[in-house]
Amino acid sequence: MVKSELQVARAAYQPKLPQALAGIVKVSEGTATESVADQAEIKKLFPHTYGMPILTFQDGGESMLTAKMNVGVILSGGQAPGGHNVISGLFDGVKKLHPENKLYGFIMGPGGLVDHQYKELTAELIDEYRNTGGFDIIGSGRTKLEKEEQFEKGYEILKKLDIKALVIIGGDDSNTNACVLAEYYAAKGYGIQVIGCPKTIDGDLKNDLIETSFGFDTACKTYAEVIGNIERDCNSARKYWHFIKLMGRSASHIALECAFQVQPNVCIISEEVEAKNMSLDDVVTYIAQVVANRAVDGNNFGTVLIPEGLIEFIPAMKALIAELNDFLATNGDIFNSIKRSKQRDFIIDHLSPANAAVYASLPESVARQLSLDRDPHGNVQVSLIETEKLLSEMVATKLDEWKKEGKYVGKFAALHHFFGYEGRCAAPSNFDANYCYSLGHTASVLIAAGKTGYMASVRNTTAPAEQWIAGGIPITMMMNMERRHGELKPVIQKALVKLDDAPFKAFASVRDSWARETAYIYPGPIQYFGPSVICDQPTHTLKLEQTK
Repeated sequence: MVKSELQVARAAYQPKLPQALAGIVKVSEGTATESVADQAEIKKLFPHTYGMPILTFQDGGESMLTAKMNVGVILSGGQAPGGHNVISGLFDGVKKLHPENKLYGFIMGPGGLVDHQYKELTAELIDEYRNTGGFDIIGSGRTKLEKEEQFEKGYEILKKLDIKALVIIGGDDSNTNACVLAEYYAAKGYGIQVIGCPKTIDGDLKNDLIETSFGFDTACKTYAEVIGNIERDCNSARKYWHFIKLMGRSASHIALECAFQVQPNVCIISEEVEAKNMSLDDVVTYIAQVVANRAVDGNNFGTVLIPEGLIEFIPAMKALIAELNDFLATNGDIFNSIKRSKQRDFIIDHLSPANAAVYASLPESVARQLSLDRDPHGNVQVSLIETEKLLSEMVATKLDEWKKEGKYVGKFAALHHFFGYEGRCAAPSNFDANYCYSLGHTASVLIAAGKTGYMASVRNTTAPAEQWIAGGIPITMMMNMERRHGELKPVIQKALVKLDDAPFKAFASVRDSWARETAYIYPGPIQYFGPSVICDQPTHTLKLEQTK
C-alpha cells in the first residue's frame, strides 16, 4: 500500500487511553436503569437485557486475563472518521486479554454476518489502518438485523468460528439492532455477547453518558475548514452569497458546530424552525432581511449554513410532503399520464387549499423534485432536494420584490455547495483517534466482564484523554417506542438540538452580530502535530454541553 508522508507519520501515532484502561481494570456497577420512555413496553420486549446497571471502569482491579476466545466486529451504516481506531483498540484490548484471541471482521456490514462473509483481522492488517479514515478495512453496509432467520444465520457462523462476542459499530438504528440481537441470543442461551459502539457524524446519538458519537469532531472540523476557505474567498471577492448545505437530516448538530467554528452570517437550525412553527416564507424572509441589512452597509456578500433535513422540520412543508405521498401513492398512474406541462396544475387542483398554496409557492425545479423524484415506496426523497438552491431562488425573488418597493438597494448573486461525503472518511482528528481507540478498548473490557446488550461509553471527554472515564451503559436505557412504517418499534431516541441547552443559547446570543458584521473565522485544516491547544481540542458544542 502506497502511503503519503502524513499517513506514514499518523501510523506512528499512539492514541491515548483513559488511565483505567491502561492498567488492570476494575468494573464498578451502579444502580439499575430504565428506558428514557415507554418503560413497560421496552421491559416487556427486552426481559433479559433491561434494567442492567451503568458500568464504570477504574484502575486497580484484578487480572482480567481470560480463557482463549474469538471476537467478531461489524461496521454498520454510513462511514465516520475513527472507525479503524475502534477496531484497532478492540484488537489490542482482545489481545491483552489473551494473546491467542482472534478478531474476525464481517465484510460489508451486518450482511456479512448473515451471508457468512468474513476475514481474520491480523496484527499486520490492523497496523495498516491505525489512525486512518474510512471503513475500508472490512467495508460497511446498511442491512438491518431484524428477523429471526438473520439471527440464526449469524449464529451459525459465530458458532463455527468459535466467536463468543460480537461488536457492532454503528448509529442509533445499528445499535438498536445490536440490542435486539443481544436479547435474542440471551433468550436462546447461545452464549454470544453483543456490544455496541456509538458512531455517527450527525451527532444525534448522545446523552449524558454517551457525550458524543465518534466522527462528529473530525467531520465538523473538515467541513469548517472548507467553509472557512469559502468565507475568505467570499470576503475577498465581495460579490457572492454562498448557500452551504451540510449533513444532518435528523438533527442540526453539524450546522450548529460549524457555525461556532466559522461564524457565518446565517445558520438555520431546523429544530428552532419547527419549534417556532415557521413557514418556508418565514425562513426565506429571515435570510433575505440579513442580505438586505448587509447591503445597506455595502456588503453584498455572505454565507448561509443550512442543515440537510431542514425541509422536513418546516411544519407546512412536512404537511405538504405527507399529503403528496398519500395522493401520488393512489394517483400515480393518472399523474404520470398527464402532459408534463400540466402536472403541476393537476397536483395543485387536488391538494387541500393550505398545501396547494405552499406547493404553488415553490420554484418549478423543487416542485418537480417533490412530485417526481420518489423512492421505491413512493415517498419523496427529501435528501435529494437541493434546499440550498430552493432557499437562494426564493430569497432572490423576495429581494426583487423588495427592490421594486424600495426596501432593498443591493445586488444579489448566489453560489451553492453541499458538504457531505467530504467529511465522512477524513483522517480522524487526535480527539477522534483517542476517543475511538478508547471505545474499542472499552468494548474488550465489557466482553471480558461477560456483559451483553451494552454500549461502550467514554465520558469526561473535555478533559485530557488520560482523565476520561470509561465504562458501559445498557442500550435499553436509551430506547423509546416510535412509529416506523406504520408499526410501533423500539428504537434509540435521537438526540436533537435542544433550544434550552447551552450550545443553542450561546449561538442565539451572537448570531445577530454575525449576521450584520463580517466576523468570519478561518479554522484551517485539522492539525495532528503541535501544541495540545491546537491539536487535541474537542468541539465547541461538547465544551458548552459539559460546562456545568
